[in-house]
Amino acid sequence: MTSPLIKPHALRPGATLAILSPASATKPELVERGVAHLQRLGYETLLGSHALDSGPLYYAGKLEDRLHDFHAAFADPKVDGIICTRGGWGSGELLPYLDATLIRSNPKPFIGYSDHTSLHCWLHREANLATFYGPMAAADFSRDDGPDLPSWQHSLTGDSAWSLGTAEGLRVLRAGHAEGLVTGGCLSIFAEALGTPFAPRIEKDSILFLEDIGTKPYQWDRMLLHLRYAGVLEKVTGIVFGDMGQNVSPEEAEYLERAILHALREFDGPVGIGLRCGHVSTYNVTLPLGVSARLDLTEAGNPQMHLLEAAVSG
Repeated sequence: MTSPLIKPHALRPGATLAILSPASATKPELVERGVAHLQRLGYETLLGSHALDSGPLYYAGKLEDRLHDFHAAFADPKVDGIICTRGGWGSGELLPYLDATLIRSNPKPFIGYSDHTSLHCWLHREANLATFYGPMAAADFSRDDGPDLPSWQHSLTGDSAWSLGTAEGLRVLRAGHAEGLVTGGCLSIFAEALGTPFAPRIEKDSILFLEDIGTKPYQWDRMLLHLRYAGVLEKVTGIVFGDMGQNVSPEEAEYLERAILHALREFDGPVGIGLRCGHVSTYNVTLPLGVSARLDLTEAGNPQMHLLEAAVSG
């Protein structure tokens, strides 16, 4: 029998957020601005010991140091939640060494996107932990218009029912409705994990969210075909794509949408697009992963993604 989803405690004013760099090196000045923003929102912050490390190569420190910070943040009773500074590349190196027992025993909100898709998939698969695909300290909180605060609050304070719609960029690409557990992340990271011990598994009816950056229409087509051939879409009831502004110019947007629909021509579920989550230029939406949602794309003028349960407890 599948164990129930582990929901971390809600983040209340005064909660302490550990700020980590599990992947690429970040700019200290952007972290400083992000810390100031989070503190203005009422959070305490604790910078990981190696969060500002630079190198080797493009990494934010050596593998063992990034791993140490990750485990230390989960183990520290003073830390209430974990937010990454930025993505880049590097989280995948941590996967063989992560301690599932430690993390299951100390569940906390984990927040990040992009390269951290690999960590979200691992935390769901190995620890059955609800996580949050949302704005990061240096990449988003360093700007006033970086985070979408309403979805941040809904996700992390425990609202049991709330919705995303046109205000968050959602549009209908193929009409319909679906229910399932929210999963997904950055398409390229999601797809590249296939064939490894850390491949994402979708074993229950799910709504799949996918976004990326710098990815051309044929690459979307290719990777979606990869997911279909690998059987990943068999339990997917509906799909929501992110804001494509970081992938193609406005002139290419319609071409990209045609490529997506071509790749999904044998997928029967509803398809939405434009959700401002992940790689976006402004107001990055926080999307809880692992919780139940209903996708209602029956009306072109009123697309809705309803989150049906709280992603946190207490």
